[in-house]
Amino acid sequence: MIFVKAALLGIVEGLTEFLPISSTGHMLLVDRFIALSPDKAFNDAFMVIIQLPAVLAVVLYFWARLWPFGKPLAERNATITLWTKIVAAFAPAAIIGFLLDDLIEKWLFNAVVVCMALIVGGVLLIVLETRQRRPVIVSADAMSYARAVGIGFIQCLAMVPGTSRSAATIIGAMALGADRKTAAEFSFFLAIPTMLGATALKLLKNGLHFTGREWGALAIGAVVSFVVAYAVVAFLMRYIQRHDFKAFGYYRIVLGAIVLMLALMTR
Repeated sequence: MIFVKAALLGIVEGLTEFLPISSTGHMLLVDRFIALSPDKAFNDAFMVIIQLPAVLAVVLYFWARLWPFGKPLAERNATITLWTKIVAAFAPAAIIGFLLDDLIEKWLFNAVVVCMALIVGGVLLIVLETRQRRPVIVSADAMSYARAVGIGFIQCLAMVPGTSRSAATIIGAMALGADRKTAAEFSFFLAIPTMLGATALKLLKNGLHFTGREWGALAIGAVVSFVVAYAVVAFLMRYIQRHDFKAFGYYRIVLGAIVLMLALMTR
């Protein structure tokens, strides 16, 4: 059953990591019904490691955009400049996350915080879309360093479990003048160093001491996470061409209420 559970959790991770609906909130909900293993250390490591294939899915989907080599000089320079903006945006989360990771895990990782973050984030998405002004940034290449760093600081709000990294960066980018497509793209790009850094930090703290059976579960979860995440990225880039993010806002509010009720019922 551990392999079936690993596949199901891989689906949940792939579906929720890049949509602005909080992968943490969903994992918390699923964990109440699907206990992967009695070993908490392995469960924690599993949830972190299966994020890496999701990052790989982003890299593969945007490969032509993000790989600077083999392009004409002007395009190569533009791609390198984009990467410097991504790194600049990543810096706040890298510093703050490294300094506060243990405190966040100790004080904020509970059902009530996750639920409140889900609901507040949902309300913000709806309000932002209702009051959306005419965007002034219609391409990630046109993003200034100041705006990129601003989005990076807003991304730090996602350290509160349930906020959703993608929701924070999309809301931040749109609030700072980006259109939906640019906000979503920059959120995907920023996910690459952010999720790699977060995964590396967790693995350094927890290690990789697994049995053969556990490695098999990790492999299954990773493959499923990659396939589903790639499909989700492709879906979202098509979706935002005709729709706004309000539906995700309403979904977050409903999910937050459900998780809160379950938490209160099981106390």
